[in-house]
Amino acid sequence: MNVLGLIVEYNPFHNGHLYHLNSAKKIVSPDYTVAVMSGNFVQRGEPAIINKFSRTETALNMGIDIVFELPFVYATQSAGTFANGSIGVLERTNVVTDIVFGSESSNIEYLKKISNVLITQKKEYTNLLKYYLKKGLSFPNARKEALKKFFDNDTDIEKIVEKSNDILGIEYLNNLNYYNSKIIPHTIQRHGSDYNDSEFKGKLSSATAIRKLIFENKISKIENSVPKKTLEILKREISKGNGPINLEKMREIILYKLRLSEREDITDILDIKEGLDKRFIEYSKRSKDINDLLKKVKSKRFTYTRVKRSMLNILFDLKDYEYKKYAEYGPQYLRVLGFNKKGQKLLNIIKKKSKYPIITTPSQYYQIYKKLIKDLKNEDKKYDSIPEIFLEQIKYDFKASNIYSLLYQNKISSSYEEDMIKKVIML
Repeated sequence: MNVLGLIVEYNPFHNGHLYHLNSAKKIVSPDYTVAVMSGNFVQRGEPAIINKFSRTETALNMGIDIVFELPFVYATQSAGTFANGSIGVLERTNVVTDIVFGSESSNIEYLKKISNVLITQKKEYTNLLKYYLKKGLSFPNARKEALKKFFDNDTDIEKIVEKSNDILGIEYLNNLNYYNSKIIPHTIQRHGSDYNDSEFKGKLSSATAIRKLIFENKISKIENSVPKKTLEILKREISKGNGPINLEKMREIILYKLRLSEREDITDILDIKEGLDKRFIEYSKRSKDINDLLKKVKSKRFTYTRVKRSMLNILFDLKDYEYKKYAEYGPQYLRVLGFNKKGQKLLNIIKKKSKYPIITTPSQYYQIYKKLIKDLKNEDKKYDSIPEIFLEQIKYDFKASNIYSLLYQNKISSSYEEDMIKKVIML
C-alpha cells in the first residue's frame, strides 16, 4: 500500500497547490493521500485567511483523502519546528510511505548533502555558524553564510540555502532522520511565483499575492488563479463574516496583551531573547497598529517573520521550556479535520496501526487524557503518547481557535467554541 503524505497550509488553496498535488500523485501513484495542515494560524506567524475547517473542505474537494491538523505549537514556529511537527504527524500515522515537497532546486541529493552537515554538526560548520552569529546575523542568515562557506561557495549550494522551499525541504529531511523514519522523500520543481512574491501574476500567482487582492476586496481578480471550489468557499466564508482574516485584525488583542505586560512577564516566552522583550514592551506603547509595531521591533538580528512568531508566542503564553519538550517528544495525537469515503477506510487502518490517539471528537479530549494515564499502568501499552504533553498541546489548539474566532465579523461565530462544536468535515 502506497500512502502519499503532504505538508500544507492551503492559505488559500491555489493552482500551484493543485499542480503540486497532481504531480506528487504521479510520482508516488498512491492508494491514499493524506495531508498535515496548519490550523487557524500559519508558519508566517499570522492567522490563516479563512478557518481550518473551510480550508480542509477545499483540500478534500481537490483530492486529499484525510486532513490532519498540525498542532498549534508547531504550526507557527521556525522551519525546523514546523517540520518537526509535520513529519511527526505523518510518521505517527504509521501508514505514510512517501512524502513529496516543492523545491526550487528539485535536487534531492544536494538537499540530503546539506541535511547531513546539519545533522552531524561537523565542527568546521559549527565554528562558522558561531562566527556569523557573533557578527550579529540572525540565526537563519548565519546558517546560510556558514553553509556557503563550508561548501566552499559552491554556487548550487548557495542557491539552495537562499530559497524558502529548499530550506524547508532540508528541515523535512532532518526530521525524517530525527524520527528514524522509513518515509521516502521526493521533490517537485517549484513553478510560478515565489512564496513571498506579492505581485499578482495570473494563473500561477503566489498565496501572498492572492491574499493581497482578497484583502483589497478584489476577489473577482483571483478567479483564474484558484480552483473553482476555492473561490466558492472563500466567497461563502467572507459573506458569512468569517473572513478574510489577517494579522491587523489582532491589533487590540496583541497591543492589549503587550501594554499590560512588564519585561519580567515575557522573559521566559519562546524566542524572547537578546532584548526582544524590551523592544516589544516599549514599542507596543508607541505603535498605532500591528504593522507599525513590527517595523519598530524588527532589526538586523530579528527578522520580520521571527518577530511575528515571537509576538504570537507572547499572546499565547508559549513558554521556552514547553517548546523544548514538544521538540523532543513530537506531536502527541493525530487530530482529524476531515476525510472522504476513501479516507475513512484508511483512517480505520491508522486506528489499528498508530500508537497515538486519533482525535475526531475534540470535546472528548479529557476522556482521552484519562485513558492515556490508565494506559501507562498496563504492561502491554497501547499508546506512546505522554499524557501531560498531550493535554498541553491540545489545549493550545483550543486557545488558538478561540482567539481566532474573535477575529470574525460575525459575532455569532465568535460566541461558541468552534473546536468543541464543529464536526469533522466528511465528503
